[in-house]
Amino acid sequence: MTGPLSQKLFATAKGFIPGGVNSPVRAFRNVGGEPFFVRRAKGSRIEDVDAKTYIDYIGSWGPNILGHAPTVVTNTIHEVAKDGVSFGIPNPFEVEMARTITEWVPSVEKVRMCSSGTEATMSAIRLARGFTKRDYIVKFNGCYHGHSDSLLVAAGSGALTHGEPDSAGVPAAFAEKTIVLPYNDFEALEKVFKEQGDQIAAIIVESYPANAGLIFPKPGYLDRLSSITKENGALLIFDEVMTGFRLGKAGVQGIENLTPDLSCFGKVIGGGLPVGAFGGRADVMDLLAPIGPVYQAGTLSGNPLAMAAGLAQLKELSKISGFPRLEELGAYFESGLRKLMDAKGIPYRFNRTGSMFCLFFTDREIVNVDDVMKQDLELFKKFFWGCLDKGIYIAPSPYETGFLSLAHTEADLDDTLTVFEEVLSSI
Repeated sequence: MTGPLSQKLFATAKGFIPGGVNSPVRAFRNVGGEPFFVRRAKGSRIEDVDAKTYIDYIGSWGPNILGHAPTVVTNTIHEVAKDGVSFGIPNPFEVEMARTITEWVPSVEKVRMCSSGTEATMSAIRLARGFTKRDYIVKFNGCYHGHSDSLLVAAGSGALTHGEPDSAGVPAAFAEKTIVLPYNDFEALEKVFKEQGDQIAAIIVESYPANAGLIFPKPGYLDRLSSITKENGALLIFDEVMTGFRLGKAGVQGIENLTPDLSCFGKVIGGGLPVGAFGGRADVMDLLAPIGPVYQAGTLSGNPLAMAAGLAQLKELSKISGFPRLEELGAYFESGLRKLMDAKGIPYRFNRTGSMFCLFFTDREIVNVDDVMKQDLELFKKFFWGCLDKGIYIAPSPYETGFLSLAHTEADLDDTLTVFEEVLSSI
């Protein structure tokens, strides 16, 4: 149950905002009940308008890798804002950000800034189609790449099928150009390229799908995506909006030692401000306007506040050896959670890489979104509300990934595990 001020705000919001929220998952529809409203946040904690404090494992859905309101970022925003918050003209921060991305991610030779992950993936798809002069793209069921028409497509009725609109307002003709495959299915991948390989412009994939919980590729799967695109003259697009600069300097492609043709970024490189970017091979990127025929633009692209905040965050990550510390925290949390769950005898799967994690209430191997959907959803709802009541905020959906930050401490994690034990004992 949320507090009275949150309830009042939500009731008011519903009169002016569709569903009372500006992004659907915030409505708590997957857990029932109503959302709370945040007043402030600092470090590992958020405080709602009713003055209740929570240890937060969302971190604004990933970008707050240093924690909420880190001084290095907020000071940077304050200083940069004194000289203006938006110009619509090139600024030095966007050049430094572009250089930093190309230095950290070897596959990226050139990069274009935008204002969201949705813009980044949408633009990368248009660029891939323009480069290959082909219309079809391949995506995977359960992978979310933003809400553009070509990507807001769900799998059809078969294991291998052209997509169907996943939203009202998406023309069927758009969805028909998107082929949706089950993730981790080698056979389906081989079949579609055998039948239509010369028509496919690109594969786009969340390399570690993190919008249906957290799912890992089978051994060799990402390598096959890379090789099969090369064999057929298609491009491979890694959506690293969530994983990029969170799992290491080069994201999943650095972990897996792969070189996609294009990559999409966001989250961490904005320091908590709205941002996106896409980049890759220079010969592909040079097809973008103003020097090429593929059009893409944005008034707020390369916004000085977002670029400066993101640079401050990336520099701090490097300065304090942030990635090893995040792995240390993640391993500590995983060890404690596994001991707890094993002692309780509750069927579960726990997927974690670095500071990203997801607890599934199932004993099924998690291979794709179908496995995620078959977990105990009612148990998750009870677990969510029990944790929230005791001051622990996890994602209000069983289909989302959790995030640790450098502001979390072992004491935070111990307190969280204590709450988990209390809640699991009561449901």
